[in-house]
Amino acid sequence: MNSVEMVKKFSDAFGPSGFEDDVIGVAKELIPQGYEYQIDTLNNLYFEKKLGSSGVSVHFDAHADEVGFIVQAIAPNGLIRFLPLGGWDTRNIPSSKVLIKTQEGKYVKGIVCSKPPHFMSKNDKDKPLNFEDLFIDVGATNKVDVEKNYGIRIGDPVAPDVICEFDEDHDLFIGKAFDCRIGCAAVFDTIRNIDTNKNISASLSSQEEVGERGMKALISKIKADVMICFEGCPADDTFSEEYMIQSAIKRGPMLRFFDVSMITHPKFMHFAQRVADKYNIPMQVSVRKGGGTNGGISHLSDIPTIIIGIPVRYAHSHHGFASYQDYKNAIFLASKIVEELDEDILKEFKIK
Repeated sequence: MNSVEMVKKFSDAFGPSGFEDDVIGVAKELIPQGYEYQIDTLNNLYFEKKLGSSGVSVHFDAHADEVGFIVQAIAPNGLIRFLPLGGWDTRNIPSSKVLIKTQEGKYVKGIVCSKPPHFMSKNDKDKPLNFEDLFIDVGATNKVDVEKNYGIRIGDPVAPDVICEFDEDHDLFIGKAFDCRIGCAAVFDTIRNIDTNKNISASLSSQEEVGERGMKALISKIKADVMICFEGCPADDTFSEEYMIQSAIKRGPMLRFFDVSMITHPKFMHFAQRVADKYNIPMQVSVRKGGGTNGGISHLSDIPTIIIGIPVRYAHSHHGFASYQDYKNAIFLASKIVEELDEDILKEFKIK
């Protein structure tokens, strides 16, 4: 499977937080020969290839889950009340198509709806839109219809109904869940590209969007010297002043110095910057007042960690843009970082 098709397949996969089964199914087919894998009860996929007890060990991670929803209740008229899985802006949700996955594995199409403007009072129009004002309509006529004929139950997961496309003329993907499915693809493409003289392990972790829960369960398995965490990071080039832009699409991958979950290991960060400069890889750096990644967990376990972000416009919404060139440069950067790492450089990461 080539890179474009792999990104599209990961993007299309159904996988809200806690329900990543389809994503893991895609990933299992891509695990390279010679790697052993295991899947835990949280849906974390972990795989590794050990070449020996000595030398440099590197771990790659990207989270498999996407922001989605979960069915909370079914109203008598057949409308479905739901709650968010991950961080949504309520204003981005109405009128969007969604898929509900039933316990039998069937996918049911629905539309997120709110009270039509024709029936709104002035007070309705003036008040903010809250989650309690939103429902999913699957076209049913009542609650019994929803449960019996559609097979939908409380607790069923919901994800955006979007098919990823690649615009070759403009070097752009448009689709859903690039946070962090584009990172999932990057894990596999990087492993394909790197020199095999390192001990390599990798994970597609679960439930990142609801508090890095998968990585918290997974971290005890990871025995690497360093970790590279791929992220589909929010692009800031559409609504920011030029001097504040730090993750624009088509300007290269992003290395993050700081967010609310992690102060990045300075020596590892500076090493990554030097590698980018050495190989003329376009690269951006950022300092973020919000956000968080699985690196927030791994760096607390004494694993120097960097974030390589692939900028995504309109992350945490139904549709986003991502640049294929940014994706390829993220893989190139990660591959060269691993290639340049040796035991002497690792010693430099330690406090003396």
